[in-house]
This record gives sequence, C-alpha cells and structure tokens, in this order.
Amino acid sequence: MRKAFICPTKYVQGEDEIRNLGYFVKTFGSSALLIAHPDDVSRVKEKLLITAKEYQISFVESGFKGECSRQEVARLQELAKEKGCHCTIGLGGGKAIDTAKCVAAGEALIIVPTIAATDAPTSHSAVLYTPDGAFDDYAYFKQSPSVILIDTTVIAQAPSRFLVSGMGDALSTYFEARATAASCSNVNAGLPCGFREGCCGPAKGTNTAMALASLCYQTLMEDGEKAKTACDCNQVTPALENIIETNILLSGLGFESAGLGGAHAIHDGLTIFEGTHKYFHGEKVAFGTLAQLVLENAPSKEIEEVLDFCLKIGLPVCLEDIGVDQFTAEELMEAANKACIPEESIHAMPFPVTPQSVAAAIITADRIGKNFKEKSRCGK
Repeated sequence: MRKAFICPTKYVQGEDEIRNLGYFVKTFGSSALLIAHPDDVSRVKEKLLITAKEYQISFVESGFKGECSRQEVARLQELAKEKGCHCTIGLGGGKAIDTAKCVAAGEALIIVPTIAATDAPTSHSAVLYTPDGAFDDYAYFKQSPSVILIDTTVIAQAPSRFLVSGMGDALSTYFEARATAASCSNVNAGLPCGFREGCCGPAKGTNTAMALASLCYQTLMEDGEKAKTACDCNQVTPALENIIETNILLSGLGFESAGLGGAHAIHDGLTIFEGTHKYFHGEKVAFGTLAQLVLENAPSKEIEEVLDFCLKIGLPVCLEDIGVDQFTAEELMEAANKACIPEESIHAMPFPVTPQSVAAAIITADRIGKNFKEKSRCGK
C-alpha cells in the first residue's frame, strides 16, 4: 500500500519572529514579492523595516485585492516577473496566503500568518474563489511552502475571532481524518504533483498523520478556551502558543496527510448561501463538522462534547450562526448537491453519501445545535 506524508521544509514560531524574515528571504535572493492586505502590512511595518535593513533585502508590495481569484493570481505573477522578485511572501490571513501559493506555484515561498484563523499556511494546496467570494476550485502544487514563519506577538494582538475561527477549522481535522482512515481513502499528500510522470500518485494516510490529527483535537479540548482568553487580553501564554501551533501546524499537517471528509465538503456546499460569505472559513467548517457527525451517526456524547466546546469559545452551532436564517428546500438541495460533486472530499466518508443524506444531516445538525444552545442558555 502506498502512503504519503507532506510538510513544509521549515516551521518557526515565536515572539517577534518577523524580525528574522529577511534572513529567509536572503536564502533566495535580495527581493521578495509581498502579498498582503495593506492593513496587515501596517500592523507589522516596523518589523518589516527592521528586517529589511538588517538583512539588506527589499519587499515589493503587491496591492493585493483581497480575494484569491484566478484573475488576481495572474496579475501578481506578472508583477513578480516584471519586478524580478526572487521569492514570494504570503503575509496575513488565508486569502493572502493561498494567493501567494498560487503565484509561487510551489517555488521559493515564505508564509507569514498574522492570524491563526485557518490551517492553510503549511499546506501545498490552496482554495480558489470567484471575485465575489464563492468557492471556485482547489489548486495543488508540487511541494509545501519553504518556510512558515509565525510571530506569536502579532497573532496575540489580532481580534480573538480569528483564533476562534482557526479552532473551528482545526476542530474538523480529527473527525475527517478518522473517516478517511475508515474508508481507506486517498489523501491530499499523495495527489499527482505534475512535476514528473510517476513521481507521485494516489496514496493513503500515514499513522504519523493520524497521530497528529488526534493530538490536534486533544489540544483544542485542553487549551482552546484558555487560549481564547489570552488572546482576548492580547497576551502570549503557553495555552495560546499551543493553540497557534494546533490551528496552523497540527491541523495543517493533519488535514493534508490524514485526509478531508464531510465537514469541508459541507462548508463548500453552504457557500451557495450569500449570507455565509461574511463568516470566516473556520466558522463555517465548525458547523460542517457537526453536520458530518450527524451524517455518520456519531455517539451523542461526542456530538455534545463538540457542541459544548463550540459554545464555550464562540463557534457556530446552527445555520443562523453562519448567516443562513431562511432557505427553501430547493436551496438546501442545491447546497447538498454542491457538497456531493464527484471531486468533493465527502466521498471519503466510509459509507455511500447522497445529496439527500447530506441535506438531512444539515437540517438535523441545525436543530440539534439550536436545541443545545437553548438548553445551555437555560442552564439545563
């Protein structure tokens, strides 16, 4: 049996680490295309100036438009070529990071998250959206980023909603990995890379990846609430450091090398509802996780543990929590059909899945979440 595991070349996490960014740029050359939202650049401007001066490198600012779309990627690739950039930096949140991956296409890539809102930084994949924010497609590259550089001081200064969203994304990691292992499905780490015929190919997950996915869930349960409190206070604590690592490294390696399942596919389906577009990826994935647990008829105790965790840290537990207040039966089936297209990860579940069963799981998860939230309010 062929198995595969993929990971970045280097992962560095610590306080004020952006001051060392120039060192890593220098390993590629003297200039880097900086893909970042202007607000994120402003947040770390002083550190960027310090590292540029110390290591004698320059940053070419890109005027990033804020959406990882095919049009934006093409524009930035042309800019990098025009300016002669030696490497690409994705600095900021998931959209800037995924855009940088697409621009770099697997070469000379440095990722600098300023929030811990998704598990995107470590992976060799990206999510493309349409210019108006709807899901478009997945993209895969021949290798993971060269460097992941995480400044925990910067992440601690960001609104805690970003950290909570990252925990929502990480929450799905173990359950999707468990489903993938049970069905013996292929994982993203083994997808054909296109670099050389026969160099990759379909592969199953490793025991190592499953262990990381399990540790991901365990750490969320142990440190998630404490980390949110620390982030609310803009303080770096051991719990916050653990959750940053969980959101970015454990979840990133776990989803890519242990597999995706129903949660992310249901997230993709729910993007047909315009109301969901103002919510973060991880917030929607959290509800997708609940829907997956209903879909697989998970034990009530397990579902209640997930619901309790979500309520404690402020993650969605029902559709209205992600902006879906009203919908028709036809709209629900449209979302379910989108979640079940042939290339979606929902087919890694260890049983046949149909749009009808997905729609039923979404409706049931919504009702369970509403009831649990009401009971919690009443202290029952």
